[in-house]
Amino acid sequence: MAAPIVRFRIDFTQSVSIGPGKIALLEAIRDCGSLSQAARNLRMSYRRAWLLVDGIRQSFREPVTVASTGGKGGGGVSLTEFGEVLIGNYRQLEREIAALAERRLHAVIPAVARHHYSSDAKPQRRPLVR
Repeated sequence: MAAPIVRFRIDFTQSVSIGPGKIALLEAIRDCGSLSQAARNLRMSYRRAWLLVDGIRQSFREPVTVASTGGKGGGGVSLTEFGEVLIGNYRQLEREIAALAERRLHAVIPAVARHHYSSDAKPQRRPLVR
């Protein structure tokens, strides 16, 4: 059986958090240079993506993204150095937590019931972003 998958969110304050959905959105923005394309790639509405990025923008003193306007190819959005640091730190912590979970749950993993899912079906998950 594969290692357990741990999903987590970091709550910096009561109203400032970052989790797998926001990180995935930032990565999609980095990869395609467009908020609208990032939203499409994640099957998210543009409005939802914009609200998430705006929430991230308001959550940190450092800018996470920077928008460019106009020009021959139109505008776009890219990550700042701080945005890259945020993603990198989150992903590093994710790897460390996954390794810890695998070590700690080593004795439990063999006891996980396998009959709940067929071998090719994925378990139902909560949405990545709220």
